[in-house]
Amino acid sequence: MPKELISRVTMGRTTYLRNVCPDSLAKNGFIHCSSKKQVISTANRRFGDRQDLLLLTINPKNIEAKVIYEDLKGKGEKHPHIYGKLLLGEVESIAEFRPGKGGRFERLGL
Repeated sequence: MPKELISRVTMGRTTYLRNVCPDSLAKNGFIHCSSKKQVISTANRRFGDRQDLLLLTINPKNIEAKVIYEDLKGKGEKHPHIYGKLLLGEVESIAEFRPGKGGRFERLGL
């Protein structure tokens, strides 16, 4: 199942707008997600020592938008991308996601 990491600020906008609107949707035309096994490396690469992240679990069968697994950087690893809006009601779960000691993300805690 795809996972999306967003900040609490973005989640605040989500609650107000009733859809998930991370910056990647406006910038790239899709919501960049990760598979369960990709979340830790994605978090360490893109979010460093951030303490304000939330982990959204999304079941692609429950959303209207198109989900495409793509390797846009040519590194042999396909990430799920959601092309379109993700409604708050389509998110299965939301959990706090914080780094461990030393500021590195080490486990999902799910």
